[in-house]
Amino acid sequence: MFNIEKAKRIKDLPPYLFASIDKLKAGQIARGVDIIDLSIGDPDLPTPSNIIAKMKKGVEDKKNHRYPSYEGMIEFRRAVSSWYNKRFNVDLDPGKEVLSLIGSKEGIAHISLAFVDSGDIVLVPDPAYPVYSIGAKFAGGEPYPMPLLKENGFLPDLKKIPEDVAMRAKLLFLNYPNNPTSAIANRGFFMSLVEFAQKHNIIICHDAPYTEMYYDGDKPISFLEVEGAKAVGIEFHSLSKTYNMTGWRVGFAVGNSSVLDGLGQIKTNVDSGLFQAIQEAGIEALEGDQSSVEEMRRIYQERRDALVNGLMEVGLKMERPKAAFYVWVEVPNGHTSATFSAYLLDKTGIVTTPGNGFGDAGDGYIRMALTVPKDRIIEGVERLKKVGF
Repeated sequence: MFNIEKAKRIKDLPPYLFASIDKLKAGQIARGVDIIDLSIGDPDLPTPSNIIAKMKKGVEDKKNHRYPSYEGMIEFRRAVSSWYNKRFNVDLDPGKEVLSLIGSKEGIAHISLAFVDSGDIVLVPDPAYPVYSIGAKFAGGEPYPMPLLKENGFLPDLKKIPEDVAMRAKLLFLNYPNNPTSAIANRGFFMSLVEFAQKHNIIICHDAPYTEMYYDGDKPISFLEVEGAKAVGIEFHSLSKTYNMTGWRVGFAVGNSSVLDGLGQIKTNVDSGLFQAIQEAGIEALEGDQSSVEEMRRIYQERRDALVNGLMEVGLKMERPKAAFYVWVEVPNGHTSATFSAYLLDKTGIVTTPGNGFGDAGDGYIRMALTVPKDRIIEGVERLKKVGF
């Protein structure tokens, strides 16, 4: 009998978190339950019309039907550079310090292949987006968790990383505004991060897709704003959340030219670049009318307030998010993340993400995403009031 056996790197992977949630959700839908899905961070708002119009025009242009450049169109990279300068006062050389990505997830998954050898350590936050650890494992590296704890403002305590671990580490991943906790990092923390990276010769990979999703006018900063940051690392960014373009798969990495060169070498061997019509739409997103971004922030702030105020009314505890579109909720006594998430799905039809799915330090929390209309959030709160804990 012909036997098909998956590679060990695949066998050793845990089930992808959101795939597991999809199965549970499908089961409830099959039972006829009216679910309210707060589990996945996929914006429900439409892509702005000016971006769509630019894409339509670009698709019809025959020059875009051929292979694009591996690094990305210089016009797209100039638009990224200009946006970074306007938003963060960070100067970038579009020729060397900007690299287009087929969504930032692709770049995050591939960068370990460029810098990590078997047995090297990759420092990853816990809880965190699972791809940081998965990319490290694919490269043969060993993810080492940095707990993000409430008492530290959900920032890693760099002083608690053992010296021998730090000396073996090649990469350090971070993500602020943070998924799943919605925490933000300040300039002082980023300064200490640069110092840590310089001391131990570690490349910083800062994942920053939520910088434009902030509330109360409190703008998050870029890691690259801090002196010395560009010497030790890069920042990943995406148009997915800012412009509701998750399905378009358009992102970029910026910063240290040597690090980007390494990532680019991997990409030239595994993909053929980003469709130029999408890059042209990306230029329109970055350079065009930004009123949709302001409206996006207004809508999510309304949703945030409706959910947080409602959860507090029913006795649940959480920090009011300053950025991102997640609410990191402490589970009540007597529950774990998994049991509380299952309880909510069974009793209320509300789908949430158990915090332990993001790492061991996430146990004791669930994540709720603000990616449904405000009236559905209010409906969810009313259901919670009827159940109690």
